[in-house]
Amino acid sequence: MLNGVGYIVILVCVFGSFLLSGGKLDIVLHALPHEMLAIGGASIGAFLVSNSIGTVKKAGIGVIHSFKGSRRKDNDYSDLLTLLFTLLTTFRTGGATAIEPHLDNPEESEIFSRYPRLLADHHLIEFVADYLRMMTVNFEDPYQLADAMEADIERHHHEALAPQHALQIMADGLPAIGIVAAVLGVIKTMGSIDQPANILGGMIGGALVGTFLGVLLAYCFVGPLAWKLLEIVEQESRAFHIAKTAIVGYAQGLPIPVAIEIARRMVPSEWAPNFLQLETILDEAKNDLRTANA
Repeated sequence: MLNGVGYIVILVCVFGSFLLSGGKLDIVLHALPHEMLAIGGASIGAFLVSNSIGTVKKAGIGVIHSFKGSRRKDNDYSDLLTLLFTLLTTFRTGGATAIEPHLDNPEESEIFSRYPRLLADHHLIEFVADYLRMMTVNFEDPYQLADAMEADIERHHHEALAPQHALQIMADGLPAIGIVAAVLGVIKTMGSIDQPANILGGMIGGALVGTFLGVLLAYCFVGPLAWKLLEIVEQESRAFHIAKTAIVGYAQGLPIPVAIEIARRMVPSEWAPNFLQLETILDEAKNDLRTANA
């Protein structure tokens, strides 16, 4: 929604200022299809050449993701902290026997199913389940665990950023591709040098539309979209660091509420529950566990 509003503002201000200053859109509209074909075709072709088919598909999904925004909502971080608290408490009180059924089949788990939005994030759920499962087989060295989790997060983060990098490179190349289209227009103009000045002026103006489009698409459309995707990827990776902090804290022997409180401090401030809110949420989770075990 916000992306669409931004693009409307860009188009209205750019072309509105052109019209208000006395400019005429006739030349722009006449040259637009040809210049857009050259610039769009060349940039898409270069994009396909420079990226694997997997990155191309992910970039398409990333563009859609940029318009939809982050999947993280207001309550997701509180739900993640509650989920971690419930899993770690189940692990501490019941041992591997109690927690393994939940880790083996998260989709059928009574614990995970309470948080359908988190359950839909397969990478995050697999991350949490895999490392808790590793702890059930005595992989409890907190330093090795932290190193392994950090390496896993970096790998996932690198893969998630691949389409963003591809879009950013495309944005960086668009001004130069616009110049290519403009040069072709100048070549065409020079081939008609015997024409009257008014015709040559229109042809030169049409050629400059290529440079204009390249710069406009780079800095007002594709570039901002790439940066929006970067922001979303960075934000969504925060959940992995929160899970890592809580699990490593538990492995270090911290009381579970303390480990969860340290993890809470990694939640983005605009969505972080305060200390009392988290305490209330965890008290409700404790009651749910007592009811389930009764």
